[in-house]
Amino acid sequence: MGDIDLIEPAARGLSLTGKPLPVFTEPVSAPLGHTPPRRAHSVRRTMSIDVHWPQGLEGPGHYLGRCRDILTHDPAAAPVLLEQAEVRIVSADRQILSISADPAPPGLQQLVGVRAGGYLRNALAEAVAEEKAAGTPLYLTLDDMAGTTLVSRWSFSRWRDDWMNAVAAQSPRPKMEGVCIGFRPGSSALGEDGRPLEGANTSRVLPLPNPADPMGWHDMPAYEGAHFRRARCIDLWREGQEIAVESLFQDSSSAPDGGDRWAIHEYRLRARIGADGTVLALEATPGTLPYAACRVAYMNNEVLIGTPVRELRDTVLEKLKSTGGCTHLNDTLRALAEVPALTARLD
Repeated sequence: MGDIDLIEPAARGLSLTGKPLPVFTEPVSAPLGHTPPRRAHSVRRTMSIDVHWPQGLEGPGHYLGRCRDILTHDPAAAPVLLEQAEVRIVSADRQILSISADPAPPGLQQLVGVRAGGYLRNALAEAVAEEKAAGTPLYLTLDDMAGTTLVSRWSFSRWRDDWMNAVAAQSPRPKMEGVCIGFRPGSSALGEDGRPLEGANTSRVLPLPNPADPMGWHDMPAYEGAHFRRARCIDLWREGQEIAVESLFQDSSSAPDGGDRWAIHEYRLRARIGADGTVLALEATPGTLPYAACRVAYMNNEVLIGTPVRELRDTVLEKLKSTGGCTHLNDTLRALAEVPALTARLD
């Protein structure tokens, strides 16, 4: 019995609450489409991190992050700009070589030399603690650099047949077994060596800005060649004493044919936040995921019900760590920690 207890629930085919995980044989490919038009009396936060490689895959990545908060009284009218931020980072092998931002907090340059991932989040807690506490656009953009630096070079899979070998020449492909619920031991997404199988599922996707709502997004750049984008949209509005939230997340790449982008990760998350600031309901709908095994991640969201939404940045990492969660869904859930700050702007 003791040995069984040491095995994480997902490896035993169970959710964190002991429910059987469903078995999916095909990855999901149901693109989410345009972002919904803005609602009346709502606040919207949009965030994008665009990456390009002026020197090619072998050179450093140039990251442009933008985040904007707007208040909408009437969707037919121009929104009210509440706050915005821009971050520029040059990074090689996930290490930050240079950084600038507007606004630029005093501790920003402490991040130079930090390698993205858990190290970056620890560094952010020290360097820009006030930004985290205030739930600012700048903090969301900086926090999302951790995941963006990990996934961004996938964009070259659209442009170069040898991209895997080129990436491996710079740094060996890591074993991913146990990293997330999609890569749990025994997952159909893994080869015998513990590395992800090639040929991850992707979808052709429409632009996120909605033609019916041209002011719904901030400006995003268009680069030539391989170009990666991580994007988020968080809408919130009041329904009685509760706050309703709809959040959209997408990782996508430019296409060599110049047509619509390719997405590898997409989620739509709906949440309800009680008057006391706790999570009442969570509903995650995947649009595109790379492997069939990834589709069970939503099962563990229920352990977050009752959590103060303000604490989600840390609580998600504690409760949905390792094979308990999905890296991309986790970050979507963590971003809800800024809901109280956005609600204050709504009021």
